[in-house]
Amino acid sequence: MACVLEAPLRMSVLSEVTASSRHYVDRLFDLDPQKVLQGVMLLYLLQQETSSTELRTECAVVLGSLAMGTENNVKSLLDCHIIPALLQGLLSPDLKFIEACLRCLRTIFISPVTPEDLLYTDATVISHLMALLSRSRYTQEYICQIFSHCCKLQHWHSCGFKSLPQPLLCANGPDHQTILFNHGAVQNIAHLLASTSYKVRMQALKCFSVLAFENPQVSMTLVNVSVDGELLPQIFVKMLQRDKPIEMQLTSAKCLTSMCRAGAIQTDDSCIVLKTLPCLVRMCSKERLLEERVEGAETLAYLIETDVELQRIASITDHLIVMLADYFKYPSSVSAITDIKRLDHDLKHAHELRQAAFKLYASLGANDEDIRKKIIETENMMDRIVNGLSESSIKVRLAAVRCLHSLSRSVQQLRTSFQDHAVWKPLMKVLQNAPNEILVVASSTLCNLLLEFSPSKEPILESGAIELLCSLTQSENLALRVNGIWALMNMAFQAEQKIKSDILRGLSTEQLFQLLSDSDVNVLMKTLGLLRNLLSTRPHIDHIMSTHGKQIMQAVTLILEGEHNIEVKEQTLCILANIADGTTAKELIMTNDDILQKIKYYMSHSNAKLQLAAMFCISNLIWNEEEGSQERQDKLRDMGIVDILHKLSQSSDPNLCDKAKTALQQYLA
Repeated sequence: MACVLEAPLRMSVLSEVTASSRHYVDRLFDLDPQKVLQGVMLLYLLQQETSSTELRTECAVVLGSLAMGTENNVKSLLDCHIIPALLQGLLSPDLKFIEACLRCLRTIFISPVTPEDLLYTDATVISHLMALLSRSRYTQEYICQIFSHCCKLQHWHSCGFKSLPQPLLCANGPDHQTILFNHGAVQNIAHLLASTSYKVRMQALKCFSVLAFENPQVSMTLVNVSVDGELLPQIFVKMLQRDKPIEMQLTSAKCLTSMCRAGAIQTDDSCIVLKTLPCLVRMCSKERLLEERVEGAETLAYLIETDVELQRIASITDHLIVMLADYFKYPSSVSAITDIKRLDHDLKHAHELRQAAFKLYASLGANDEDIRKKIIETENMMDRIVNGLSESSIKVRLAAVRCLHSLSRSVQQLRTSFQDHAVWKPLMKVLQNAPNEILVVASSTLCNLLLEFSPSKEPILESGAIELLCSLTQSENLALRVNGIWALMNMAFQAEQKIKSDILRGLSTEQLFQLLSDSDVNVLMKTLGLLRNLLSTRPHIDHIMSTHGKQIMQAVTLILEGEHNIEVKEQTLCILANIADGTTAKELIMTNDDILQKIKYYMSHSNAKLQLAAMFCISNLIWNEEEGSQERQDKLRDMGIVDILHKLSQSSDPNLCDKAKTALQQYLA
């Protein structure tokens, strides 16, 4: 909206506005230019040094009331540059005016339409706010609240909570956590946990919960900070006690969870096992408010996500697995009949509850087979997951796919429950059209469903999966490229020749070379794994090498000559060993002196894995029961291969020694 300034506003306007007068608050930002002007003039008066301090304070109060109105109100205030005006007001010597400005800033920054970066545009602002913390309990409360709302991580979203998104740097410099930490946030806020004001203690606690999240530097610092002779972790544990307000228990648990995940507190520490985890399980019970149950489940999912023992402890605490099933029962039919307000509340939180339950089930079942079995045997669990895959809420769909991915690690469940419920069908539907964050997890799940022992493999193949997976290998998203090629690798394992040919046709030689020259080692390794699976069983080896031999040999040469790690070169030599096992394909090696010299070189390499892989190539080439073996043996003898075999037969490595002796026997037979 345009900010046109006219004559000063009449004092009567200020007396008309109160924080509870929502109608008037919204009317100040009506489309009527005259009413818009009244709101603008408040900001004008606030900035006039000729105005009395009382008037400027009243203006800040009224502007705070305006910010409590609709989101459009906040947008309009932002358009009028209210934040710089309020920050300028913090330089005043008058404490009441400062408190009014901070209260208004707090209200604006907690609005979802306010960009957090606006707090960090001037490097001096954070220092000044830190200095103001000592002025009063109100400055402490408001500043901590501003910090906790303006300390956001810039995420990319992947498969789990890291699976969990990693915090990235902001485009213009350090992230918010680092800025606040470097300005002494930990030291300046820690003592506020001992404040006599509950609101101050609570806002300080919330501030630490966001500062420590996925931040080892902050977490390691918090462990060693003491307040009145007591270390912060001990203070947090006291705030977990059942006699403390639920808000305080939850936020303390989040602080300890973040510190644990950052490595500042060990997962087997009593404050985690005996205090934090049980507290979070309590938050999941029916007695808690729906929003508390959501926050409790999501925090617990994050706490136990990567630790097997915590997953096992949580799974047997207070019947948690069964307790979570209740999350799917909202809105209940009773609330629909008896209480419209209750129905509205349940509807609002129903998606969040399902999302939280799926997340926690995913963490619980990440490693232990018995836990996965208990989850799947929970009332209508597989149906709930299948329904979750088609929910309108992207967050619920993502959580459902994560849960499915976690459970798909079970061989037994892939053969039973996954097949009984045909989960591959909705999963393939999800893969057709979804945001990248869902595609990454869904494609990871598909990798498991394509394993050799999975009954879902055949119907997935028949549903056009090859084309879909080949398209994923061309994605700019690294995780999607990895998953696409990984799934094709699983698909090619012990597959029929037609499937292998379809994969090669779908990928194209050009794309195969692109993947083999990918800068990411995971993509390269999975592509080599795919080639190795394609080049298995002699008829398949000979057929593929007859059509793609030249290109494959060229790719092998490039990798063996390149600057790659041991694992990559070992995998490449294993591909050569497979080619050497072909009937006609082995001639592509025997007629390529460059490749033969490379095999010879790796037989004498300092790394035993590469030596062994090169020996497999030689053994397959000289096996005397096969046609043309004498000519191949003679050529390799002339190259000095036999001399190397004799040396290796004396190796201290038993595998190398045995393999060399076996190869030499082919010459003696």
